[in-house]
Amino acid sequence: MNIEMAMEKGNRMEFLLKGGSTSFANLLRRFGMGQVPVFAIDSVTFYENSSAMFDEYIAHRIGQVPLVSDSAGKAKDEILLTLEASGPSTVYTKELKSSDSKIRSALDNIPLLKLLEGQNLRLEAKALRGIGRQHAKWQAGLIAYEALDGKEFKFKTETFMQLEPREFLTSAADQIIMRCEELDGKLTDVKKKED
Repeated sequence: MNIEMAMEKGNRMEFLLKGGSTSFANLLRRFGMGQVPVFAIDSVTFYENSSAMFDEYIAHRIGQVPLVSDSAGKAKDEILLTLEASGPSTVYTKELKSSDSKIRSALDNIPLLKLLEGQNLRLEAKALRGIGRQHAKWQAGLIAYEALDGKEFKFKTETFMQLEPREFLTSAADQIIMRCEELDGKLTDVKKKED
């Protein structure tokens, strides 16, 4: 197999995969979109909300904020983010303060809500590591491919800012390898039981 890079800019990447099969291209696409672990806000606890927005509406907006993640870490990691704001002001994602400096909002300029004079917002959000197969908020990006001929595929990748495109694909490949090793171990166990 051979890879030729066509374009890499920001959160997008295009490359040509030569010498692969349709099943391998689809495996890479599916694992990239559904099995790459990233952080996302899972629950929000409100201590004060005198804004015009319902708690549930604000929690939903905060839950869709992409969080910069690293591909290392444990599945059980839990990060707390806090937000305290008073009006009059527009509350942006940059105001979310994380308990871990590595995990933060991918974009600082996403408006969450507008507070008027005398309105306050105080909350705590819990971010967990998950995969896109569990919920869309944990989906790290999109991967699409076009079959040019029997063994050449043009891939287009776009991350949702949690990971860089190369790290996104590397993490997908790591997940594939891990599953193959798991299958190999299970097959070895079955063979031992038969003997």
